[in-house]
Amino acid sequence: MSMNNPKKVSLAVAATGIMSGVADAARKKGVYNLMSGIRDDDAKVRTEAWQSAGEVGAAAVKPLARVMTNKDLEVARAAKRGLWKIVRHVGRPGAGNTKREVTDRLVELLGDDQPVPVRREVLWMLSEIGGRRSVKPISALLSNRELREDARMVLQRIPGRTAIAALKAALEAAPDDFKLNIAQSLRQRGVKVPGLDCIKLIPTKKTNVKSLK
Repeated sequence: MSMNNPKKVSLAVAATGIMSGVADAARKKGVYNLMSGIRDDDAKVRTEAWQSAGEVGAAAVKPLARVMTNKDLEVARAAKRGLWKIVRHVGRPGAGNTKREVTDRLVELLGDDQPVPVRREVLWMLSEIGGRRSVKPISALLSNRELREDARMVLQRIPGRTAIAALKAALEAAPDDFKLNIAQSLRQRGVKVPGLDCIKLIPTKKTNVKSLK
């Protein structure tokens, strides 16, 4: 577009603003309708709501997470199912930028301000769609005694060298009671870890048989 015609430029800017406003209003309406359905007393309405959550996308991630700890267990379950529906929807081939948007919203839910059950569920959601960008915030939870096992297993599942590097760094810093677990994850990723027994080969009952190296 030529910039020599201020009138045309102004019209284009105005049109872009209108389109953006319409899209924003549509997103807000989609989230509102979804959350109304999730909180509904009718089980059929709740089911229809969470099953449609995939199309609502990233805008619904945090609202759904807030309801996952609702006192009404059926409502909380519907919210969790809705969030998983979004994760699997954006995890499909060809999802494009929507996958990154949802991943970024999920990462924001790993902070200390969130309940442990929500953070744990989010970790496993990231094991489905997380990538290099989510490795660092997940790794930070390897020092959290309530969530470190989940974080370790999630890193074990995330493809790429960044996740392996994070596990290697964690092995160096981990307390003794957690080193074998991290070593096992590294072995699952094809990394040799000398000097630490495989946890699967350590007897759980007293025996005269020595563990294999």
